[in-house]
Amino acid sequence: MLDGDVALRFDGVVRRYGTHVALDHLDLTIRRGEMVALLGPNGAGKSTTISLILGLLRPNAGTIEVLGTTPHQAMARGLVGAMLQQGSGNGLPHGVRVGSALDMVRRLYADPAPLDVIVERTGIGPLLGRQAHRLSGGQAQRVRFALAVAGDPELVFLDEPTAAMDVEARRSFWQGVRQLGREGHTIVFATHHLDEVDHADRVVVINHGRVVADGPGATLKAAVSTRLLRFVVDHPDEEVLDGLEGVTDVEISGTGVALNSLDADATVRDLVGRGVEFRDLEVTGARIEEAFMALTSGTVRTPDCTATDAGERRSGTDRRSGVDRRAGGERRSGADRRAAAGAPVGGGGVPGGAGSAPGGAGSVPGGAGSVPGGAGSVPGGAVPGGGGAVPGGGGGVPGPGAGR
Repeated sequence: MLDGDVALRFDGVVRRYGTHVALDHLDLTIRRGEMVALLGPNGAGKSTTISLILGLLRPNAGTIEVLGTTPHQAMARGLVGAMLQQGSGNGLPHGVRVGSALDMVRRLYADPAPLDVIVERTGIGPLLGRQAHRLSGGQAQRVRFALAVAGDPELVFLDEPTAAMDVEARRSFWQGVRQLGREGHTIVFATHHLDEVDHADRVVVINHGRVVADGPGATLKAAVSTRLLRFVVDHPDEEVLDGLEGVTDVEISGTGVALNSLDADATVRDLVGRGVEFRDLEVTGARIEEAFMALTSGTVRTPDCTATDAGERRSGTDRRSGVDRRAGGERRSGADRRAAAGAPVGGGGVPGGAGSAPGGAGSVPGGAGSVPGGAGSVPGGAVPGGGGAVPGGGGGVPGPGAGR
C-alpha cells in the first residue's frame, strides 16, 4: 500500500496509565475511503485509541499517522471530524438555534462543506430554526453529526452515533453515512448496536489493547462454528429443546424459538425424531453477537485478515480447532451456558466527558490555530454556557483561518 493510500496508521503504539497498559503495541492500518467498525468490550482500549487519533493523548511508544501527518496537525488543518459521546445534556450550546450553531462551526473552516450539502447528508433541514436545547435525543445526534462533517473532513470518527435514535432515524442516519463513504470519505465508527457493523467494509475488534480480529463482518461470523436455527412451535418445551443434538443455547419468546447449534443438521434430525411439531424453519450463520463474544473471550480466533505494514492482506489458516464442539458430547445446562455469556460491548467514549479536549469545555486541540477554551475568539456571550467555540464533541475543528 502506498503511503498516500493510508488514512490512519498505528505502528507498535503503546499507551500506559501508570502501571496499567491500555494499548499494547497496537498495529492498525486503515485505507482512505474505507468504512471501519471499531468494537471492543469495556477496558479493551477503544477510548484510548480514539483519544490518540484525535490528538488528545500522546503514545508512550510507537507512531501514529493520520492522513499523512501527525494527529495534532491533521486536527489543526481540519482534516478530521468527530462526533463523540456527549456528557450531560445533549452536547449542544443552550439557547442557540441549530442553523446559527452550524453557521458558526462552518466559519471556523477554510473550506467548509456547502450548507445545502450538509443538510442533505444529515437530514437536519426541519431542525435549522429550532433551539438546540429543545431537541430530542435523536434530533440532537443528527445535529452533532452535521457539526462533525461541517468542515468536509477527509476522516470522520463517529462514537456511538445512533444512541437515542429510533429505527427510522437510524436508517436515515446510515444512508447519510454511506453517502459520505461513496464520496470518498474515510469513516471509523464505534457502536453498541452490533447489527450496525454490517454497514462497515471492515470490523476491527480490540481487546486488552491489541487487535484480536480484523476483517469483513461475514468473515468474523464464519469463524464461529455455531449456526442459528429459528422456528415456531405452538407449545415450546425448553427441556426438550435444550436436550437436542448439538444445541448450545436456547431462547424462547412466545411461540418463537431460537437455537444455537454446533451441528444444524443433527439438530434438525433430532427435532424430527422427537416428534417436535415445528414450522417456518430458518437456518443462518452465527450472529455478530456470538462472533464478538467468542473473539473477545479468547475461545476462537478468526483466519487472519489483518493489514500488514506493507498494506498487503494476509490470508491465514483456519484456526477454529480451539472451538468447544459439543455436538453429540457433553452439554452444559441452559442456565450454565447463559451464566457463562460474554461481556457486553463497551462505551468507547473519550475519557474526560463530552469529547472535549483538555483545557476547557468544548475546546479543540491543534496548537496556534485552535480555539482556546477560555476567552477565545468567540466571546463567551455568543455561545451561552461558556467560552468554548465548538459545541460538545464536534472535534476536528481548526482555529479561524486554518488552512488545509
